[in-house]
Amino acid sequence: MALETLPPATVHLALIYPWILRPNAWVLGIAVVLDLLIGDPVYPLHPVRIMGWTLTRLEAGLRTLRMDGYFGGILLFILLAMLWVGGLSAGILFINSHSHLAALILEIFIVYSMLALRDLLKHCWKVESAASHNDLEEARKAIAMLVGRDTERMDIAACRRAAIESVSENLTDGFISAIFWYALGGLPGIMLFKVASTMDSMVGYKTPRYLKFGWCGARLDDVMNWLPARITWLLIGVVAVFIPKCSAVKTLRIGWQQHGLLPGPNPGWSEAATAGAIQRKLIGPIWRNGNLVTELWVGDPADPPAGENTDVLRALRLVAIAGMVAAIAGLFAVIVATRT
Repeated sequence: MALETLPPATVHLALIYPWILRPNAWVLGIAVVLDLLIGDPVYPLHPVRIMGWTLTRLEAGLRTLRMDGYFGGILLFILLAMLWVGGLSAGILFINSHSHLAALILEIFIVYSMLALRDLLKHCWKVESAASHNDLEEARKAIAMLVGRDTERMDIAACRRAAIESVSENLTDGFISAIFWYALGGLPGIMLFKVASTMDSMVGYKTPRYLKFGWCGARLDDVMNWLPARITWLLIGVVAVFIPKCSAVKTLRIGWQQHGLLPGPNPGWSEAATAGAIQRKLIGPIWRNGNLVTELWVGDPADPPAGENTDVLRALRLVAIAGMVAAIAGLFAVIVATRT
């Protein structure tokens, strides 16, 4: 359709925000299917790995210029956003001017690379596979890929709890937030989210080196996960209704009451919700660098600690279905938005 035949407001949108960059139900649907079928392969030129390499190079340059405080961290975000949101968008627009199909395929590949539901489930299952064979050493090796704590002090039950905690926490920032920001802002939206997420994971530490420099990335990640985290809590509650031996009532109650027990404004929503849903207590004693850092338990005090095979299976089913419901909701939102 020619621009001359469109309403003025639509013409302005088409010029400012071209269709190839906007939320697209086909792109999102295919990306989700690819994630479920293939997962997130580890290879040197993975977009997130390249983003991390870019961040490392920029950080080194900023520190050389002695911009290692708050301003340096903010400038790091601006530079990453220019490269990965602005630069990637410009690149796809350029490709689109020569081939719509090539641009669409590249966009699908990028969005697919930003999703990680299958990998979350796979890593959790590796822990359970070793635990179900009573192979403590392999269970510890598998959980060490997911958490930063002293694994040599963990028994089989502790490995299972940590796997449940990891998959429930990462359901938000590894999948649902990405779906949310793509549905809201298309390719620029999901890339901006991934920039914030990568900054948080690489420089968002409360250490002398990163306390000021990483502040921007950590706060941006908090802001961008704020609403998706609470959506995840509600989704887990809905899904718990349909899974045997899960409790929707406890999901909502424990999530609401105990989310603040965990550090940060967001992770506690999905972890506490999962503890309530599977009716098991999570976390327990955690050791790091030889020191006991917490003995906190999350969940209904009347429930037993998680640690059985059935606890992990229930949590995996819960997370997988919640992720699928989120993807379907995202697709529906995009379809509705593009038809109005």
